[in-house]
Amino acid sequence: MEAATRRRRPQDEEESYFISMSDMMVGLLFIFVIMLVYFALQYRQTTDQLTGAERTRTEILAQIEKRLKEQGVQVVVDYDTGVLRLPEDVLFAKGQYELSPGGVRAVSIVGREMARVLPCYAFGLPRRGCAASPHHIDAIFVEGHTDKDPMLGGMDNWDLSVRRATNTYRQLVLGAPDLERLRSLPPSEKESVPILGVSGYGPDRPVDTGDGEDAKRRNRRIDLRFLMATPTETGGFGQVLVRR
Repeated sequence: MEAATRRRRPQDEEESYFISMSDMMVGLLFIFVIMLVYFALQYRQTTDQLTGAERTRTEILAQIEKRLKEQGVQVVVDYDTGVLRLPEDVLFAKGQYELSPGGVRAVSIVGREMARVLPCYAFGLPRRGCAASPHHIDAIFVEGHTDKDPMLGGMDNWDLSVRRATNTYRQLVLGAPDLERLRSLPPSEKESVPILGVSGYGPDRPVDTGDGEDAKRRNRRIDLRFLMATPTETGGFGQVLVRR
């Protein structure tokens, strides 16, 4: 009997080994499933937040567009890229960077309507009568764009685009000084910065690649590009949502 018992021990040990390995594999599989579910939930949460930020941006642009068109200011809104577009013929004479009298009026109205809508989606000014929103604006760039025809004299298209953007920015804040107080985060936070900025792209970002006069006219423009803050890894907001 004792000899038979000794002969079975290696087999018992081998079965015990395989049972332990099976238990370990089941445990690892269980951990893997938990991690997979966790990352899936995180991905869904982030996707929902990004989608929500885009919906909020659409809401902001729709409010401003409606207010401007009620006052006779014709703008074009690209909701996919978050751009409020002001054509050249609304603002400037061809080849000029000083706002026309009609341009001064149009930009002043744009500034005032932005100042009415944006405090609900930025920081630095009281939020009066605003519905609660988890999303806010990180930046708005006043972008100057030109066609590809070369300029005459000492100024090129990049100079022209920057000067037009700068003059548009100045008129925006002249007509609505509160715009300069709007910030990306509460003023008490270290990373808080003004949301308004200026950039010039010359002919490098056309909306129409054609060579005709209609295409050139569409490319000569001022874009107000709205960028929303998006969730960071810690669950807060701060990174920039960059679209085309």
